[in-house]
Amino acid sequence: MLTSNTFQSHGVALDAWHFPAVDDRLATAAGRPGVVMAHGFAGTKDCGLQSFAEKLAAAGLDVLAFDYRGFGASAGEPRQVISLTGQVEDYRAALRTAANLPGVDPDRLVLWGVSMSGGLVLEVAAGRTDIAAVIALTPLVSSTADRPAPVASPTAPDQHLPPHRVATTARLLAQGIRDKRAAATGRARVLLPAVGRPGEVALLNLPGTYPDYASIAGPTWRNEVNASIAIDAMRHRPNRFAKDLRVPILFQIADFDRCVSVSAAVKAAVAARAQIRHYPCDHFDVYPGKPWHEAIADHQARFLSMTLAPAVVPG
Repeated sequence: MLTSNTFQSHGVALDAWHFPAVDDRLATAAGRPGVVMAHGFAGTKDCGLQSFAEKLAAAGLDVLAFDYRGFGASAGEPRQVISLTGQVEDYRAALRTAANLPGVDPDRLVLWGVSMSGGLVLEVAAGRTDIAAVIALTPLVSSTADRPAPVASPTAPDQHLPPHRVATTARLLAQGIRDKRAAATGRARVLLPAVGRPGEVALLNLPGTYPDYASIAGPTWRNEVNASIAIDAMRHRPNRFAKDLRVPILFQIADFDRCVSVSAAVKAAVAARAQIRHYPCDHFDVYPGKPWHEAIADHQARFLSMTLAPAVVPG
């Protein structure tokens, strides 16, 4: 059963859920492994993360799922502003908190990320010795500018991404520049819808993404985010950390993903010497209520159970 937890990240109170492990099957004398989990682009922990966390807790892992500063139930101003640097700092603060949970082994921590956070966990894991494993689900590992044109998905066979409309893209970037100027001068930030319908000025506006995101939206989620993330995301390349990682990693890739680059994810997984699982689905088909969710959550639990099983000492 989940319990509430609050911890500090650079002076900001972050809100978290703690899902205690149901048993000690993965425990050693030092304690149980602990998972730190956060959502992806503009997401909050009440947008479908509970099901993933409960599956891992049932496998014998403690899970700490948290909201970034300025999002969901966490404190922080300005609201709804994605700072990639700040979110990495929040993950690190969450790791410190997880390491101090009752019964958790501070040297067997797991980083779990999805979409944008699926790339962030690669950066967070780099150079650490307390990370025992990493899970990257439908990860964004390189600039959105690298995203190739999508193919048809089995779950949406008649939907194809239309050519980008120059006018819509120009308006999005213009708003991003306005937001950059607002941030530099201390004025109110320029917010845009995180997800919209085709033709709308939103950070995500592919066919079907609006109802897909709305289907997992929790009560604290707000459909707005800083416009400047459209510019910042162009320079976002956490795949540069992949080759330096030396821990077991599971990449779960949606082969018909229209929101992140599949080829970039595969290349990063190979560079990280990761275990790769492919699913014939789109970006949002991994969440609760979708056909592939149960298999994906089960594969995560199996991966961590095998990776973190205590060594058996011959009698």
